[in-house]
Parts: sequence; structure tokens; C-alpha cells
Amino acid sequence: MTIYRATYLHTPANPFEADQALNIQEDGGLLVQNGRIVQSGPYADLRAAHPAEPVEDLRGGLLLPGFVDTHVHFPQVRIIGGLGVPLLDWLDRYALPEEAKFGDDAYAAAVAREFVAGLTRSGTTTALVFGSHFASAVDVLFQEASRVGLRTVAGQVVSDRMLRPELHTTPERAYQEGRALIEKWHGTGRNLYAVTPRFSLSASEGILESCAALMNEFPDVRFTSHINENLKEIETVRELFPESRDYLDTYERAGLILRRSVLAHNVHPSERELGAMAAHGCTAAHCPCSNAALGSGLFPLKRHLKAGVPVSLGSDVGGGTGFSLLKEGLQAYFMQQLLGADGEPLSPAHLLYLCTRAGAQALGLEGEIGDFSVGKAFDAVLFRPPVGSTLHTVLQHAHTPERALASLFASGTQSDVESVWIAGEGIYSRSPAPEAAPLI
Repeated sequence: MTIYRATYLHTPANPFEADQALNIQEDGGLLVQNGRIVQSGPYADLRAAHPAEPVEDLRGGLLLPGFVDTHVHFPQVRIIGGLGVPLLDWLDRYALPEEAKFGDDAYAAAVAREFVAGLTRSGTTTALVFGSHFASAVDVLFQEASRVGLRTVAGQVVSDRMLRPELHTTPERAYQEGRALIEKWHGTGRNLYAVTPRFSLSASEGILESCAALMNEFPDVRFTSHINENLKEIETVRELFPESRDYLDTYERAGLILRRSVLAHNVHPSERELGAMAAHGCTAAHCPCSNAALGSGLFPLKRHLKAGVPVSLGSDVGGGTGFSLLKEGLQAYFMQQLLGADGEPLSPAHLLYLCTRAGAQALGLEGEIGDFSVGKAFDAVLFRPPVGSTLHTVLQHAHTPERALASLFASGTQSDVESVWIAGEGIYSRSPAPEAAPLI
């Protein structure tokens, strides 16, 4: 067993529903055995109860639960920063040409290394990943995630129209290749499978039916896709599915909207769609940096919460501008501020929840990860900014851990991540730096 001594913060309750959801230990201890938290509380109490156990001293930083990214694209690492165009033009100009390269397994393997490293070095320990259109590239992704230890929920992306021809498949092939990937990877190590039609724009009724067949055959796999991201996209989907009531209905009619479904964006939902998502327990993955970069719109968080729709965060790399969920949290805060009376005011507790426990719940993993409750896996990220950095200076003058958390969301970057653990295993550690003075 090991005692981790740290200033730690987590949200074992939902701050949108509970006033005291942010749990803070200024000099706390987490007793970890075989990768799981077996006791938590003030460090002095844990030390007194376990005087012989080794201590890992993490003071001088903030220890948070590992981040959960609920929407990120594996093949888009190398095209981050394609600014200045709306969604459909961005796909044609940047995303789809890059994704066509993933039929080359060597290319896919190189990007898989970059992708997994980008996530873990940003403090993300679990990710819901849009894979590749090529089954072999998805296999490569799972191999790399397994090598590093990243908790990965991913699937082959399937489409049969309106993309480049090499990215198209058939309903029969989509089912066969999806089935083979599920049998190989779902539940293997820390991997889970997510059935992943790209979006209704590029997925015919036949593709959606093949996705439903996989969901029915394997009842515990997840489902993810896009919805209501861009007004032109929504109008085109309406034309392609004239019998559907709205965008969500294209998935509903196929039986794809369930508790284990996560739909990215949902910037322009109807009230009917929100009601149906709430009734099914379907989560909206909010991707604020991408929505801003592509000019998609301001996410109506208050409407989602009022309707009872669960919301989590996604980086949406490469429409998004990087892997850090700190940046997504900050952009989410900005968006709600800009919405004025229609916005939902966000506190540091809300932002931490959206980055951690909300994502765990979206993936049905809230019993395993998402906070530092006893019995959960020790998935954690230590933020300790380099000495002399602006953030280090700011945190030295933060008078409370909550104020330090706000500053971390305001200014934190990948370079401020010192260490990352998944199930108690250290998977990333920044090169040693001079000893840091206490922050708070």
C-alpha cells in the first residue's frame, strides 16, 4: 500500500444538484492498494492509522481525478488548428484528406503514439474516441492504448455516403468488421468498444441498422456519434431523412439512443430532442473549443440541464484546439458568460465535475472512476507548474484550494502536468524540475 499525501479536490456529488459537491483536502491522504483507493481523508489520520506504509509526497501541487474526454478523434491529431472555415468545409479541406491516410497501418501506428501521448500528458486518463474508418487502424489504436494503459472506449467510424470514396463502407462490412473488433477488444484490459457511425449526414439507414445490430448483439458496448453541430449540417440531414422528426430521430428510429449513448455537440437542439435524450439518459458531449473555432454556436447548457440531459466535456481534436480539458472547461465558462441570462454560471466545482465524474457517468464508469471515493481506481493527475512560470506565481498567492482550482482552469496547460496515474500505475511523469515552494 502507498499513502499519497497531497492537496486534492474532487466532486463525488453533482454540483449542478448539490451545493457542497466540491470535496477538498488541503493536507489530504489517499491510501492506495492494488490500484484502488482503500481509505481517504486528512493525511494525519491516515498516517496515524498506517505508520509503516510508504508515503509519496505530492504537496506543492493540486491532485485531481484523471480527466475523462468524451469526444476526441484519433485521426485528427496532425490537423489541429485548421481555423477559419465552418464544419463541412473544414471536413473537406482538412479532416477527410488526413483520415484517408489511415489505410496505411504504419502511418496509423505513428499517429496512435502521438494521440495517446497527447491525451495522457494532458491529464486525460479515459477517452471516448472516434476511431478510424479503417478497421486495421482501430486495431492499432487499441494496441497503443493497451501498451500505455489509457482507458479507451473507441470504435470504427462507419459511413457510406458524402465522404471520400475510400472512407465508405457497406452495412454488411460495417457489421462484420465491428463484430470482429468487439470480440477482440471489448472488455480486454481497460478497453471498451463504442459503435460509431460518423453522423447521419454520411450514414444511411442501412449503416444505422448495422450499428443497431451490433448494439443488440453486444448489449454493453457504447454508442457515439455527432448531432446538431452546424446549421447547414442539420438542414442536410433533414433532407436526407424526410420521414424523421429531427436529427435525433434518425438515431432513435434505429434504436441507437440509450443510456450508454453519447452524442457530441448538440449546439442547436429542439425541445423534443432534449426531452427524448433526457428520457433515454443519453449524454451530450459539449466541445466548446471546437464549437468556437468552427463557428458552430454557443452551447445551450441551461436548456440541457433544465431538460435533465446529462452533459460532459470533449476536446474534439482536431476541430478542437488541443487535448487539455482545462482549456475546454475555460471555454465552456466563457460561453456561458457570453450567453448572459440564457447561460449557466459555472464555478470551479462545475468545471472539475464536467472534466471528471460527468464523463465517467456518460460512459457508465462512475462506479470505477471519476472521483477519489473509496473503492474507486486511483486515476489521478498532479498539476504542479514549473517554478518561475506565471501559473506557479499565481498559485503561490491563491488563498484557498478552490481559488487555486479556478486559476488552474484559467491558465493551466499541458506543461503544468507533472504526473499521471491510471489504476495506481504511473503512466506519465514530467522531467524533474527544481523543488517547488508550497502553493497554498
